[in-house]
Amino acid sequence: MQIVMFLVPLMLVLVALGVVLFSWAVKNGQYDDLEGPAHRILYDDDKDMIPDEARQDKVRSDDTDPEPSSKQSDPEDKA
Repeated sequence: MQIVMFLVPLMLVLVALGVVLFSWAVKNGQYDDLEGPAHRILYDDDKDMIPDEARQDKVRSDDTDPEPSSKQSDPEDKA
């Protein structure tokens, strides 16, 4: 019975702390925009971080030769 006398006030303090933290979060706008971060991940804002050789939308300045096989020699062709 002594443990109940300890746990009930502890539970009430924890519930009150949870209510205070939740009300603080609501007042500070933590729940204002719930869909924004989910949509923001779809925006492609990292094009400058993609290496030139991996890009598919942009031709590099040294790729002026229409036949890339003429630039590179294949070791099997020499044999």
